[in-house]
Amino acid sequence: MSNMVGLEFLDLSHNNISGIIPKSLEKLQNLKYFNISVNKLYGEIPSGGPFKNVSSQFFIYNEALCGSSRFSVPPCPTSSKHRSNRKKLLVLFLLLAIAVVFVPMTFVLLWIRYRRGKSVPQQADLLSTIARARISYHELLQATNALSESNLIGSGSFGSVYKGILRSGTAIAVKVFNLQLDAAFKSFDTECEVLCSIRHRNLVKVITSCSNLDFKALVLEYMPNGSLEKYLYSHNYFLNVRQRLSIMIDVACALEYLHHNYSSVVVHCDLKPSNVLLDEDMVAHLSDFGISKLLGDDESDLYTETFSTLGYIALEYGLDGLVSTKCDVYSYEIMLLETFTRRKPNEFEGDLSLKQWVSYSLPQAVMDVVDANLLTSTDNRLQKELDVITSIMKVALDCCAESPGEGLT
Repeated sequence: MSNMVGLEFLDLSHNNISGIIPKSLEKLQNLKYFNISVNKLYGEIPSGGPFKNVSSQFFIYNEALCGSSRFSVPPCPTSSKHRSNRKKLLVLFLLLAIAVVFVPMTFVLLWIRYRRGKSVPQQADLLSTIARARISYHELLQATNALSESNLIGSGSFGSVYKGILRSGTAIAVKVFNLQLDAAFKSFDTECEVLCSIRHRNLVKVITSCSNLDFKALVLEYMPNGSLEKYLYSHNYFLNVRQRLSIMIDVACALEYLHHNYSSVVVHCDLKPSNVLLDEDMVAHLSDFGISKLLGDDESDLYTETFSTLGYIALEYGLDGLVSTKCDVYSYEIMLLETFTRRKPNEFEGDLSLKQWVSYSLPQAVMDVVDANLLTSTDNRLQKELDVITSIMKVALDCCAESPGEGLT
């Protein structure tokens, strides 16, 4: 970046970046705006060039930045430049001693591992089995205070989800299935089959399970920031344009993995904001695979009974029970429209739908459909954000065409 001498605006906030700020960025004399807040950066903040006029608020919420007091960070520690020769010799002697002892040992261990290579996979499998050992019913009751209502964090069609704290201090989410419903048994088996074998940054992880004749539960990774639905419809929470777009990109990455990069094609079948959970860094994780479908290598679609949420179902899915990846694409784009309009697809009456309501207003009257909470920027910035939202909504409308053959995949 230091060679981009014409660069004027650089916003790297909320990107989970670690490391130090390169001093070479002082060469960017034309840089007027530089924001690296909410990352994991450390070390000294450069003080020359454009950094002379950068506001301190653009460096907040980082790992351990230091430097000038005008950046509201502590001063950097000064290292001693005059170490004695005796200390240098001592360090050198220790390094040589370590090398003499450990290098031969390393070669020996590598040779033993090479000779016993066939036994390594068996050992790895054993460790994996131990790591995924089931938690007992008694331990789950202790972790959730006997499944008390004070620990209840959500309810769905087939059960309830409780927050729990294990004896190790780890926060967990416990999804308890309502076994009075016949469909709950199938839902539990489906989630076990899908979630226990897939791994992706944007999918909720299954830690383990607990199952007996009278009780079935999944122990899941806890998401402290709750659901996308909470952030859209609760007055105490707010997501700006960048955050909403980032969340929807996370969900798209999860779908791309399920549809194209897993050994079998997985169709989620119930995409909606309440099934998009946010971790401590506001990274989105797709959850609730209770009615998902696995398509074999010889199947591009499947006809089956569905329990999907009305308003998010593609026409061919709701009427005929047809399941394919295009159904998820349709639901995703309905949710994309909902995220930027803050209007639920099932709140429209008659023949009017969320998709039609948005399409009637693009591109000239986008301000009539966009979430009013996003219309707080200054005139110049507001127009740029409206242009971005208009582009997003156009993509969404292309993806939720009436016929699956007309939309994007």
